[in-house]
Amino acid sequence: MSSKEIGFNTICTHLGEIKDEQFKGAVSPIYLSTSYAFEGVDVKRYPRYFNTPNQEALSKKLAALEKGESSLIFGSGMAAISTALFAFLQKGDHIVLQRAIYGGTANLVNEEFEKHGIEFSYVDTQKIEDFEEKIKPNTKVIYIETPSNPLLAIIDIQAIANLAKRYRIITMIDNTFASPVNQNPIVLGIDIVLHSATKYLGGHSDILAGAVISTEKNIDQIFQVAKNFGGSLSDFTVWMLERSIKTLGIRVKRQNKNAMKLAKWLDTLEDVSAVYYPGLKSHPDHEIAKKQMKGFGGMLSFELKEGLDASKFQKELRLIKSSMSLAGVESTILSPTLTSHALLSDEERELQGIRDGLLRFSVGIEEKEDLMQDILQALEKTKIIALQH
Repeated sequence: MSSKEIGFNTICTHLGEIKDEQFKGAVSPIYLSTSYAFEGVDVKRYPRYFNTPNQEALSKKLAALEKGESSLIFGSGMAAISTALFAFLQKGDHIVLQRAIYGGTANLVNEEFEKHGIEFSYVDTQKIEDFEEKIKPNTKVIYIETPSNPLLAIIDIQAIANLAKRYRIITMIDNTFASPVNQNPIVLGIDIVLHSATKYLGGHSDILAGAVISTEKNIDQIFQVAKNFGGSLSDFTVWMLERSIKTLGIRVKRQNKNAMKLAKWLDTLEDVSAVYYPGLKSHPDHEIAKKQMKGFGGMLSFELKEGLDASKFQKELRLIKSSMSLAGVESTILSPTLTSHALLSDEERELQGIRDGLLRFSVGIEEKEDLMQDILQALEKTKIIALQH
């Protein structure tokens, strides 16, 4: 069964599963062994080599979902990102990065690259000419994230890919916020796609995982580093991730729909000073998002008006959970200054437009009316607290 012959939800449900030949069960069996035969076998399997039966099967599903040739599954999103970066960068090389990226990725670059003699330059805008301006003779990688975390900025993926190809530079993208449901960067010319599979791919806030998808050649180069870094995933978690991906399309499409409704509604509230969501016509990058996304995602951010305390607002929520992560079936909210971007300095956060009143909202699959009611009651209580002080 070729992924080119079947639809997205069918890929999610069937492609890359392991057939239970012994008992004819409906789901993939789990192979928990950490020791496999090495004589008389076609594949010498070893968990750290990313080739156990469950790892191998799920990799095929992930590659199909992102329209790639091959993939690797890691123990976390940062394991995937760091391994991919170090596979293509060495002492004396240079990388160009979008400024508005996940705080953990920025922290990796800021703290580790100089130690390894790797140069880096950040680009403060989404303008292609500003990326080109940063390219040097020793530039080997351009790294982007779109929609960005947490302000949902959009970069023209195809334009970045075309720019990099002119200079023979590898492109990498963190596609976590969009998910394969809404965006396939490889189709637009990107070389390597990265995911925190903890988020939408997992979708139930109960696993930690990462993924890299690319060509066979690029994945082999990443594997040569990955087997030494030891970032592979346990087969039980691999099995849980395969189970979760079966509902990926259904979950994300519902989250897309809820997020669009809530973004439009939040934009009408006098207690909200700004809403960041690429599906809004008022979003500065809306036209680019329309061109490259099939849906606008389940993530949005908004700022409370001056005088309303974001931390107190979160404490008053009853349905929406104040939580560190995102993309589960349940709605969650957090303050980027205290969590995802806490490792950045005040100056770095200010450069990205991340202020104390900003809230990142991961919209779940609940009824939108219930989410709206929860936000309204929390706003009312927050205003009362503000008046008392």
